[in-house]
Amino acid sequence: MKLFLPIACVVVCIGLVIALVMTKNGDNAQHETDVSAINDFSNQLDSAHIRIATSLGTVLTFSNSLNECQAAALMFSNHLNEAQSTIALDAEQLTNLNQQIVSLKSENQAFAQRVMDLTNQVAGLTRQIAFTQASLTQTNQDLVQAYKDYSLLENRFRTDVAERTVVERKFNNLLEVQDQLQKLKKQPAGVVTAESIYAGLDVMVRSNGSFHVISSN
Repeated sequence: MKLFLPIACVVVCIGLVIALVMTKNGDNAQHETDVSAINDFSNQLDSAHIRIATSLGTVLTFSNSLNECQAAALMFSNHLNEAQSTIALDAEQLTNLNQQIVSLKSENQAFAQRVMDLTNQVAGLTRQIAFTQASLTQTNQDLVQAYKDYSLLENRFRTDVAERTVVERKFNNLLEVQDQLQKLKKQPAGVVTAESIYAGLDVMVRSNGSFHVISSN
């Protein structure tokens, strides 16, 4: 009995030592696992921090880009409003230009009609000038002919006056009258007509009453 108790104590002590050793080994293994897990977690945490910092940088960059986009959108909106205002102004100017073009077309048509009228008037005036020139030429020719006729008539008048003076003086002389009566008895004169008188005067009378003096050779 006395031997069993010490042996039991030894066995219990050995068991406790074994259990303590096994617990220690288990605790060491667990500690190493926990340290490894903690290191992994720390690394993951650092990686997460880095990712968060990168994400924050990306978010900041995106925020800046978003602000730039908003500014660009606002600028584009302003440019769009300006472009719309310019388009509206251009449309109004285009309408005014179209109206001016229509007005100019009407004025051009009126001007073309006026030019045509003036051309016709110029043509009419040209014809009138040509007719007047021809009339003046004919009148000048008539005046030249009239001057010639007047000169011939003047000469014939002077000759006729001289001849009548001679005849009157002969009729004032009784001997001359008696001699003329004897000539008429022997050689009676024919019937005296206007044609014979004109023929004796070398004057050609036309059907319209105008006359032309024939110059004596």
